[in-house]
Amino acid sequence: MSGEKRTTSFQNGLIWFGAGVSIAEILTGTYFAPLGFAKGLAAILIGHVIGCAMFFFSGLIGGRTRKSAMESVKLSFGGKGGLIFAALNVLQLVGWTAIMIYDGAAAIDGIFPGHAWVWCLVIGALILMWIAIGITNLGPVNQIAMAALFILTIVMCRVIFAKGSVWSAAPTSGLSFGAAIELAVAMPLSWLPLISDYTREAEKPFAATMASTLVYGGVSTWMYIIGMGAALLTGGGNIAAIMVKAGLGIAALIILILSTVTTTFLDAWSAGISAESLWSKLSGKNVAMIATVIGIVLAMLFPMDDITDFLYLIGSVFAPMIAVQIADYFILKKADSADSDWNVRNLIVWVIGFVLYRLLMKVDLPVGSTLPDMAITMVILLIASPKKKAQV
Repeated sequence: MSGEKRTTSFQNGLIWFGAGVSIAEILTGTYFAPLGFAKGLAAILIGHVIGCAMFFFSGLIGGRTRKSAMESVKLSFGGKGGLIFAALNVLQLVGWTAIMIYDGAAAIDGIFPGHAWVWCLVIGALILMWIAIGITNLGPVNQIAMAALFILTIVMCRVIFAKGSVWSAAPTSGLSFGAAIELAVAMPLSWLPLISDYTREAEKPFAATMASTLVYGGVSTWMYIIGMGAALLTGGGNIAAIMVKAGLGIAALIILILSTVTTTFLDAWSAGISAESLWSKLSGKNVAMIATVIGIVLAMLFPMDDITDFLYLIGSVFAPMIAVQIADYFILKKADSADSDWNVRNLIVWVIGFVLYRLLMKVDLPVGSTLPDMAITMVILLIASPKKKAQV
């Protein structure tokens, strides 16, 4: 074990910087424009605090136990119970792979019109190259990619916010504050089933998890704000128009390709790791490549312009899941079901949390659906747990 190659906190931070700099995050940010800048910013910040807190606890469980995200789920739901979430995670990650490739190709096609399917192939090929390099060997490649992304995104940010009209835009109808918070929570929540796949490899789990959380939270917030600003400036969500106004040209192409590749790589890579939880004989790297190929094909065949329903579905599955894990691991301190087939009590509580989330979505709560759903789910689990075992 001592000879294993571990990732540093800096490397983990770079990985999640790449995850945060994402066209999908920018496009989600455009939905906040109806709130106006000040109110939209408040919703983005509150939502990210909620989502990133869950992100941190999920990564810490995996980092301390040295288990992948889906293997750590088995600690609370049992060996076979955890397979339910592994299967759902593989499906959502293949979906994310397709969405990210589609968004990247569509944005590039808006600047360099022609054939979006060609850009799907280009992005897909680069993702396959990232997978072939492997997570522990990505350090130098990621550092170059992140430096380019950082500089080019600042240029785009300057173009958007140089206009005073963005800061003073008045709210319009179309999105409630609670719904906006939920959209801000949704993106970090979508990464919950992935973060442990990377913190488990870290030299210092706590430091790496904290670095990952702070970097991703900060960058994701930044991307949301850029998207909101772009929508306020242009009256829509056309990121390509902003880049054209900025005169970025080839630089825009680099931003779009790199941001799509560095984010989608994590989706495909974790699809492979989750597949290993389903069947240990599978090669995670091979499955990741297959997931990428499927994503390329789906992106070329189907329109994927509105992903809000997809984000809410992810929230309804994984918010109560992490609520059960947090209560089981940190409060009850008895997340030890990996050797059992099923933890029926925890699975029932998760089902209650899932149904509750779907019901709460129909109510316009000021803090969104995720926070109350998780709080109630955790309370139900604590009440349902035998007192004597909870004190061990």
